[in-house]
Amino acid sequence: MNSRLLSLLPLVAATLAATTAMAAPRGFTVEDLVNMERVGSPAVSPDASRVVYTVRSTDMEKNRGNTQLWMVDLRAAKPVPQRLTSHSTSSTEPEWSASGDAIYFLSTRSGSSQVWRLPLAGGKADGEPVKVTDLPLDVESFRVSPSGDRVAMSLSVFRDCADLACTKQRAEAKEKDKASGKLYNRLFVRHWDTWNDHRNNVLFSAPLDASGKLGAPVSLSGTLDGDVPSKPFGDREEFRFSPDGKSIVFSARIAGKTEAWSTNFDLYTVPAAGGAAPRNLTTDNAAWDTKGVYSPDGRTLAYLAMARPGFEADRFQIMLMDVASGQKRKLAADWDRSAGSLQWRADGKVLIVDAEDLGQHRLFSIDVASGKVAALTDKGAIGAFDVRGDTVAYTLANLASGAQLFSQKLGGQAAQLTNLNAERLADVRWGQYEQFSFKGANGDTVYGHVMQPWNAEPGKKYPVAFLVHGGPQGSFGNGWSYRWNPQVYAGAGYATVFIDFHGSTGYGQKFTDSISGDWGGKPLEDLRKGLDAAVKKFPWLDRGRSCALGASYGGYMMNWIAGNWNDGFRCLVNHDGVFDSRGMAYSTEEQWFTDWENGGAYFAVPNNHEKFNPVHHVNKWKTPMLVIQGDLDFRIPTAQALSTFTALQRKGIDSQLLVFPDENHWVLKPANSLQWHHTVIDWLDRHTKQ
Repeated sequence: MNSRLLSLLPLVAATLAATTAMAAPRGFTVEDLVNMERVGSPAVSPDASRVVYTVRSTDMEKNRGNTQLWMVDLRAAKPVPQRLTSHSTSSTEPEWSASGDAIYFLSTRSGSSQVWRLPLAGGKADGEPVKVTDLPLDVESFRVSPSGDRVAMSLSVFRDCADLACTKQRAEAKEKDKASGKLYNRLFVRHWDTWNDHRNNVLFSAPLDASGKLGAPVSLSGTLDGDVPSKPFGDREEFRFSPDGKSIVFSARIAGKTEAWSTNFDLYTVPAAGGAAPRNLTTDNAAWDTKGVYSPDGRTLAYLAMARPGFEADRFQIMLMDVASGQKRKLAADWDRSAGSLQWRADGKVLIVDAEDLGQHRLFSIDVASGKVAALTDKGAIGAFDVRGDTVAYTLANLASGAQLFSQKLGGQAAQLTNLNAERLADVRWGQYEQFSFKGANGDTVYGHVMQPWNAEPGKKYPVAFLVHGGPQGSFGNGWSYRWNPQVYAGAGYATVFIDFHGSTGYGQKFTDSISGDWGGKPLEDLRKGLDAAVKKFPWLDRGRSCALGASYGGYMMNWIAGNWNDGFRCLVNHDGVFDSRGMAYSTEEQWFTDWENGGAYFAVPNNHEKFNPVHHVNKWKTPMLVIQGDLDFRIPTAQALSTFTALQRKGIDSQLLVFPDENHWVLKPANSLQWHHTVIDWLDRHTKQ
């Protein structure tokens, strides 16, 4: 054998070893999770022949995501996705032109967020994107009118400014001011993760001529003291054109001094060209009205409405309003689910909606005449969806798959259009999962899920990660999360159990209501009974080696468990959890939340707030706890975590504190997500595997 061949042997051996290692089954890792491509924002073309959508990838070097536009042709026998944009900055919020010859989208490629237009020809991009708006301020969100002659857009402005340039000049002057003080005379002073800078999201519109030139923007909602769309999570679903493009319906909450404890959103209509004040369509309802969508003939407005003022987790009932008379009626009033989004079928006879349902998040069709509800999807979790004609495109995920893009003719079979991450995760063996039920508090049926470790073997027992969801009106069901994902724990060798306790969504409004005023009661009973039921049903769960983990309300529950179930777990993980109910009541930004959950403001009903206050049970704490906090979390401020950690340290309990100065209630930056997960898993390993 010659020396040249001998010198290559180590390289060949290493390559074979690497290939074998990649082909061998392995568990899902945190690195896998962070680097996955994510599909979203499907938009069906006017003729229902194509779907444009977004794919977000992760740039670890820049420590952020990057989103680009893709398209798939539904007419092809074997549709192959085609990339439409490629840029160092993201392209988001795709929307078709009325004729289907172009895609409008948002991008910061010019240095600020503006609307761009990508021409299409022959099913492909026809040249480079062209900038449609060139405004001195960022475009936050937008819509193009059905006739293609006008753009509606949201801009963040000082409402007393006469023009957009004034807002820019004032903001720049403030940045140069050496004085840093912020002066307020009402709440909100800060919201979610941002201090109020006295600007509002205001809805504008501007004419768009055939050449793509944009005219001067006019304010549509600037006379109202509120944000369109709402902060912090509102989007363009909160405003829409009428089919003829002559008017716009939008949702807004009048701010004033009561904004921080009000959920009174109303629907308004305004001429798309401006020139008239917005007209309130829902003055009869003091609760939340939102997401108005005109029927294809423009005669009916469908929208979502809550019934109880001050309750953010009330059921969203579907309402139908006759545009001419203003008369309203409930649709599918007896369907005990809370709708998420609404879209009309082309004939105006059916509404397509999404809603949580018994641990799934399904797509439904509702007959407008009869109110009959029929499920369009079965297992898994629907994300965004769009309807054109009788074609619906949607994203769908489950506990063993991130979201993929699907399409189907209404009443027909679904076709999967994407297979993102297939190559990257080809050698991953997923943790097998199963839904189960048991008799919980009050003898009610309660649902939960279990998941095995990726390498589970018959006859073996595995340590348990017991996950508790936040909200508290939320759900840990058959979906996919990039923050709390059971597959990460399965990949690390853990079995997981997660319970949709009393207060969870998707099981009827009475079940959701049952947690208010009872944070430490029925939910704790469900968690205890649920874990016991799971251990009896699934012998591979090692109850003696279990840790509980949760964020937000789940973090609160860790503090509550520490004092009221202190023999239950080897360790706890508390992310952004409430430690002291009084401190929470006076420092959280959205006051309506603590008011509703406790039957009033703290000063009015202090005993209600104190009934399930973890601070009163610190003397019983003994379980090791990892405390995690985002310093930009204004929902559950940092003082709550510091108090928790101080109590643990003063009592000599094994504990750690992980603080992210640049994160809010969620951990979003890729590098921080890696650190979060590795810190948590190391904590679990230390207490269950040693």
